[in-house]
Amino acid sequence: MVPPRGGGAHGLTADGRRILWVQALRAFSYGFGSVVLGVSFARSELSGTQVGIVLAAMLAGSALASFGLARYGDALGRRRAYVGLLVVMAVAGTVFAFTESLGALVLAALTGTLSTDVVESGPFTSLEQAMLPAVAGERDPTRLFGTYNTIATLAGSLGALAAAVPALVGGVDQRWLLVYPAAATLALVVAVKLSSAVDTGSRSQVGRPLQRSRSIVRRLSELFALDSFAGGFVIQAFIAYFFVTKFGTSAETLAVVFFALGILQAVSFQAAVRLAARIGLLRTMVFTHLPSNLLLAAIAFAPTQETSIALLLARSLLSQMDVPARQGYVVALVDPSERTAATAYTNGARYAARPFAPLLIGPLLTIGLGAPFVAAGALKSVYDVSLYSLFRDTPLASGLDSPD
Repeated sequence: MVPPRGGGAHGLTADGRRILWVQALRAFSYGFGSVVLGVSFARSELSGTQVGIVLAAMLAGSALASFGLARYGDALGRRRAYVGLLVVMAVAGTVFAFTESLGALVLAALTGTLSTDVVESGPFTSLEQAMLPAVAGERDPTRLFGTYNTIATLAGSLGALAAAVPALVGGVDQRWLLVYPAAATLALVVAVKLSSAVDTGSRSQVGRPLQRSRSIVRRLSELFALDSFAGGFVIQAFIAYFFVTKFGTSAETLAVVFFALGILQAVSFQAAVRLAARIGLLRTMVFTHLPSNLLLAAIAFAPTQETSIALLLARSLLSQMDVPARQGYVVALVDPSERTAATAYTNGARYAARPFAPLLIGPLLTIGLGAPFVAAGALKSVYDVSLYSLFRDTPLASGLDSPD
């Protein structure tokens, strides 16, 4: 971890603030769109199978775009790639707002620029993770990652709450998805002002995007894929299904619980960067994640709704503390010239693995309603133990210090 260089907002460069603004605009639109998209799909002429295809294409697009960015992002230039992705987001969002054509929707989804995840949202996240350390100014980059994820969570939550507005002013229809091109356009106005500093340390030519860190990134990608796959067993939709089926939990209660989860995640991001300054990035990732996995598995055996909710909230406070630590750890492990490729490959592996786990939820439910929680907790624990065993003696890149 880079030694702290001041924590006040005054220490952040103009480029750093611009990236945070772009990310906030995207997160708001993704939070808003995740609600409107679900409602508009339900009211469209698309079949359930077709809706599933579009959603799968969104997940696949995040992975494909990330892998493409890993290969060519630095050669194109991080700043150019960033602006280009925002242009594509505006086009793709317009398609979603005006057509129900399955082919057009799938093509737009495959661009990877639309997401229902406000924190780790495809190729944008990979580029931002690569750019932020170069423009951190006096801010500790790991602390900056904490701020980055907190802003995404809060902006996404506000976007989701704002999705109630269409119902109050005439009803939800897909034209409200024009929030995507609107947000992309505003973000473009900000992104075009980024300086060449965001390209500091990037590669200038097409070639092998990873040299020194190739084996490190491969092992990280494999482990992150395992963690993401395990997380796919306990996606929010399944958690809601579990509570309604087992306890008859009302939609109003679930709405409050899920909003509380978002707030706790925002708190955990800030706690993580302070803990990382004391015990190191790797230990923060593992030592907070392991207890959260035990809490996750315990939900399967909770006898009451109140106990299950308490376990879920406690788990949420711990489970996301690894996110800013993980982002800081990846860029600390590799040379500056390999950051774009490293973040894109590791994120791409996460996006590619996650969609497969929900396909196995059905078979697991034949064992028991809580079986997906146990499976997720067990696999995530394997990830944590493996990560610590493999990387506890791995030095960080030259010039970077850490308690690890």
